[in-house]
Amino acid sequence: MTLAVLVFASAATLTTFALDNGVMRTPPMGWLAWERYRCDIDCENDPKNCISENLFIDMADRLFEDGWKELGYVYVNIDDCWSLKIRDKQGRLQPDPKRFPGGIPKLSHYMHDRGLKLGIYGDMGNYTCMGYPGTPLDKIELDAQTFADWGVDMFKFDGCYSNATDQEQGYPLMSKALNATGRPIGYSCSWPAYQGGLPPKVNYTQLGQLCNLWRNYGDIQDSWDSVLSIIDWVFENQDVLTPAAGPGRWNDPDMLIVGDFGLSMDQSRSQMALWAIMAAPLFMSNDLRIISGEARSILQNKMIISINQDVLGFQGRRILKEKSGIEVFWRTLSNNASALVFFSRRTDMPYRYKTSLSKLNYTAGSYKVTDVFTDKSDMLKDSTDFVVSVNPTGVVMWYISAPGKLHFHHFNRDGKLRGPAYPAEENAIPRGFL
Repeated sequence: MTLAVLVFASAATLTTFALDNGVMRTPPMGWLAWERYRCDIDCENDPKNCISENLFIDMADRLFEDGWKELGYVYVNIDDCWSLKIRDKQGRLQPDPKRFPGGIPKLSHYMHDRGLKLGIYGDMGNYTCMGYPGTPLDKIELDAQTFADWGVDMFKFDGCYSNATDQEQGYPLMSKALNATGRPIGYSCSWPAYQGGLPPKVNYTQLGQLCNLWRNYGDIQDSWDSVLSIIDWVFENQDVLTPAAGPGRWNDPDMLIVGDFGLSMDQSRSQMALWAIMAAPLFMSNDLRIISGEARSILQNKMIISINQDVLGFQGRRILKEKSGIEVFWRTLSNNASALVFFSRRTDMPYRYKTSLSKLNYTAGSYKVTDVFTDKSDMLKDSTDFVVSVNPTGVVMWYISAPGKLHFHHFNRDGKLRGPAYPAEENAIPRGFL
């Protein structure tokens, strides 16, 4: 999309406020245990699915052997329920020796030998959400150093059993402690999720200085209703959330549940497409050992991944909300490109949506349009009306390029992304810019 606003801003402007640990310059990708495996610790009766080193080794093998790693899925992340209920004699967290007999260092070596990375979980309260030892303020430096000594590459810091005062101290302290170890460790903060996700309680400028990614809404569940509630919250608050995102600092709408039990294939494509528009971390939570070919093709779609991983790091926006139940989302990309998603909230039948690129505020010219799910391309003039047929709860997603045309976002004088030069969200197709 070639916007009618020309603004000069260097790439440095975008990253001034990012956490300076050098990691996650594009949204992190990988696999995370929680949504699919929760706190299953019954290894005697459920050895293939319990939270144990075998589960994480299995998933690492799948990432390494089944083409996931080459696409960018490199993190293998442990969530809650990995530790014993008590710390060791030196006060350190310790993994359950029955379920993790090799310890965490064995897992980190296993990941690193295969070009993968290991993530681990903690909580800044006295207990984790599932009742395991937390990391209160007086244990932050010790635990950060322990994780570094173990070779951990990412740390998620949850907020169960903590209060606002402790969070205000603890999340910045952990950021400082992780950096002080000298090991680059991606830092995921759940702080905003415990403070309602929005200003004035949440300071996104500060978060970008402290954390590489942050959860700001509730946990995803294996259902379309859950996915839809996250989509609604993110885009209803896009004026706040979009400027917060950028290289090294990402809004995290939670895991991809493609390949589990709750989504149809159309809904799976919708989640993947809209997570790409959101520049969201792509952490799958599924069983990669038995995933279907259809689900794998969605998660391994190279064009959607390239959109998600675009180096500019701009988070996309919803630009139209129609009475028909069709919504249009847009994201600007590098190399004079953009992405469009046509999404249907309808539940009755496919809907034929008619519009043109000019009505979506593309400037005059011809554009190469590629459907990311069919890989079919065509040239399209901005003034030419077209029709897309969008399945119920499904999407049509386009990658759009226009050689020789430049793409700019609008920045305020303080260097912050201002948001619109976009169409307003109304029930009719808007013309002009805000």
